[in-house]
Amino acid sequence: MFSILQVGVRGPYSRVNPHVPLLSLYFEGGDLRKDFRLSRPTLDNLIKILGNTDHGWGRALEVLVFVYWLASATSYRVVSEAFGFPRSTCHDMVHKTSKAIQGIFRRAVCFPNNDELEEIGAGFAQLAGSPAFRRVAGSIDGCHVRIVPPGRFPGDYFNRKLFHSVQFQAICDHKGSFLDIVVGFPGSVHDARVLRSSPFYLHQLYPPPGWHLIGDGGYPCLAQPIELLTPFRESVRNAVEGRFNARLSRARCVVERAFGVLKTRWRPIFLKALEVKVDFVPEVIVACIFLHNLCIRNGDILEPEVVEEDNDDGVDFEVPVPVQQSGDGLRNRLAAAVSAPEHPPHELQEDDYC
Repeated sequence: MFSILQVGVRGPYSRVNPHVPLLSLYFEGGDLRKDFRLSRPTLDNLIKILGNTDHGWGRALEVLVFVYWLASATSYRVVSEAFGFPRSTCHDMVHKTSKAIQGIFRRAVCFPNNDELEEIGAGFAQLAGSPAFRRVAGSIDGCHVRIVPPGRFPGDYFNRKLFHSVQFQAICDHKGSFLDIVVGFPGSVHDARVLRSSPFYLHQLYPPPGWHLIGDGGYPCLAQPIELLTPFRESVRNAVEGRFNARLSRARCVVERAFGVLKTRWRPIFLKALEVKVDFVPEVIVACIFLHNLCIRNGDILEPEVVEEDNDDGVDFEVPVPVQQSGDGLRNRLAAAVSAPEHPPHELQEDDYC
């Protein structure tokens, strides 16, 4: 608050009017959730993390404008009227704060250390209701963000759901916090191709050896270059496969729940066509993911109102650069372990992948 009131007075547009309703709400300690979609502690924490700025209007005011723009996804004209600033000033504040969040993104979205990994594995085993899932390091899925068709190559952005989009792929832990994202692919690109283009996949950065990700039928079941478990194809052949699919679904759906929370908090971003230039869309998504994790760390929790379950069994025919090795053997062993829970699975050996 102090940094806002102490902004310089270089001219008529440099003066902050604390009686503007949104600023008055902030100054007087009102509930910020309705207009900013963040609790006051989360918003203050974001301002603190981004740090002070020695020029312009000050970091706090820039953050307020940016978060309000995210929460409403409205035009810069409307934002300028809401804060009493010129439209160009609001535009600059939004883009400046977005860039600042890109710079600190990995403080909130990163792969876990060894202790955290053990906690994640235990969490997924609890979600699945089976100790066979204690070596799960994350759940992976993709999400489409609706956009206004771009002027160039609009067909590339037209997805199988019949709207134009930019998509992102996310890995989340058992609590719904995001560990990694890959963002920016046009909507027509298949989930499996996004996976094969991901740095963590190409360079085998995650999960560590002996750990695996879980995903839906849109992904291949793999043992190499990473371990990735997916459901058995329907219709399943026996009760063992059916039980495995049910347990996998219980654990995997945490990523869909995380997407649901994103859509609940940032409805205008994820539930209508985003009216910004297509090259700015990835920055907006990254900011929403960063704030999602920040909210979880601050106990600023929302229950998802919209959860889309998209079991994509489509086939992508592009040939990956890394050599893939089927994970069918690993999946069969875990399926057997699910059906015999009193005998927890032993550590996987090389022969298990054959």
